[in-house]
Amino acid sequence: MPAAVVHARTVTTKSTTAPYLLAAALFLAYACWSIHRHLRLQTSGYDLGIFEQAVRGYAGLGAPVSTIKAPGFNLLGDHFHPVLAVLAPLYRLFPGPVTLLVAQAALIAASSIPITRLAIRLAGRSGGLSAGTAYGMSWGLQSAVDFDFHEVAFAVPLLAFGLTALVERRWTAAAAWTLPLIAVKEDLPATVAVIGLLLALRGRRRLGAAMILIAVGSGLVIIGVVLPALNPDHLYPYAGSTAFNGQGPLYRLFFPAIKLHTLLWLLAPTLFLALRSPLLLAVVPTLAWRFWSTNPSYWGTGFQYSAVLMPIVFVAFLDALDTIGNGRAARAAAHATCLIALAATLLNPLPLRGLLMPGTWATDTGAGQVRLALARIPDDARVAADNRFAPQLTSRCTVYFFPVYPQAGVRPEWVAVSDPPDTTMAAPATMAAAIDRLPAYGYQVVLRTSDVIIFHRSGAATVSE
Repeated sequence: MPAAVVHARTVTTKSTTAPYLLAAALFLAYACWSIHRHLRLQTSGYDLGIFEQAVRGYAGLGAPVSTIKAPGFNLLGDHFHPVLAVLAPLYRLFPGPVTLLVAQAALIAASSIPITRLAIRLAGRSGGLSAGTAYGMSWGLQSAVDFDFHEVAFAVPLLAFGLTALVERRWTAAAAWTLPLIAVKEDLPATVAVIGLLLALRGRRRLGAAMILIAVGSGLVIIGVVLPALNPDHLYPYAGSTAFNGQGPLYRLFFPAIKLHTLLWLLAPTLFLALRSPLLLAVVPTLAWRFWSTNPSYWGTGFQYSAVLMPIVFVAFLDALDTIGNGRAARAAAHATCLIALAATLLNPLPLRGLLMPGTWATDTGAGQVRLALARIPDDARVAADNRFAPQLTSRCTVYFFPVYPQAGVRPEWVAVSDPPDTTMAAPATMAAAIDRLPAYGYQVVLRTSDVIIFHRSGAATVSE
């Protein structure tokens, strides 16, 4: 066989396997970081504990009830995410919060496969790997991996596969990948409608129109009927943050300046080339509801809110490269995005930088002692736990949120609180008052360490360590 043919086949094989090898490396990084955070007690009841309770409900062939939110609270009355039921079989095999974290790592890592494949086709193997690495290390994905588990992890690969299919003019595949977004979260039907519009603009009018009708219709039913029907107050709980407050629409959408900062961070990693592609329109629904909301948590670059934007921005970037028609320019742009992602990770710093820090892998004896203390609480017990301890208990106990509980009518047998009190979800005064009233409810300290206090509604003697 001629040497040139052998070389060509070797290059083709490497280009074919490269996206999967990159995805495997990203999965390992995401999973290690997520599990590391959980073992260090850095995950929280809001939201890992809540989502574990939902998946645990599905795994038991029941409703996605979260007692952390409230006794008997059906999470489908808070957000519409029936896609979580997909995790039920896996959770039956491996019950615990780590299962959710590993699943999220796998979903987000898998989203890099179609993006890297498309990038290799447009910018060659080296350029494609650079673009795929830049995407995998993008700040929106890192922020999502750094903050517990969320249903939007399912949206990330669906958008990546759907939008790359759109660029590659595989119209039916684009529709098939993006329509399931409707089952991920109630705001995503609007994104599906925009993708339907993009299909129509690219000549597939009937398919695009069908997607728009399905998306708009389902979105109205979900927000107007399903969520209020399952919510205990019979309303969509986030409608209040969208009400008019007297500000001009443009001012409200773009100010305060943190919103402009988010836009800059969104576009700069792709050298602003994503602006050249109409696919960038798909970010508008998510940015619109976030910037219009009165909740400041939605405006910035933290948490999981920008994860769904990353595949849109990077596929738009690749779509723009496709119009350049110059392999050398495409490779240069792809390499530049990789350098930006690496610099942002190391200098900002972003979460994955922690994987390189020696202190990250040091043994945390304090966290180990806390887990030993929490093990004193028996399986299947009812326990009120603070935000820090809740996800350490949800796999084996019925967990309520402290300091809201215990209260009249709902008094779990056990209470577990951090010492000093965790104040991530409640003010110090609120936590102190809740702890002070426990003796009046019949609770006594049964175990105290330097990090945790455990109360029980019995006459057990105090144990100190």
